[in-house]
Amino acid sequence: MAKNAVKVRDLKRRKLVERYAAKRKELKANGDWEGLDKLPRNSSAVRLHNRCNLSGRPKGYMRKFGISRLEFRKMASEGKIPGITKASW
Repeated sequence: MAKNAVKVRDLKRRKLVERYAAKRKELKANGDWEGLDKLPRNSSAVRLHNRCNLSGRPKGYMRKFGISRLEFRKMASEGKIPGITKASW
């Protein structure tokens, strides 16, 4: 499990990206590169990294569910994800 500080940092970056999205889009359309440089670095969407919403794990992330493969397997085994069953043939 990731440290709580890592999860909080990621959440802070996501909020910054959301807050500055419209301004960044406008500056890019106008070609105002100096104005873009003055915005916070973490307001760029490129700096985001997909992390598990439950554990904060950065690797093994499943986009469709927003969680890591380990959390997915645990939840699927417990029957907490509707429509997901263990394969058997």
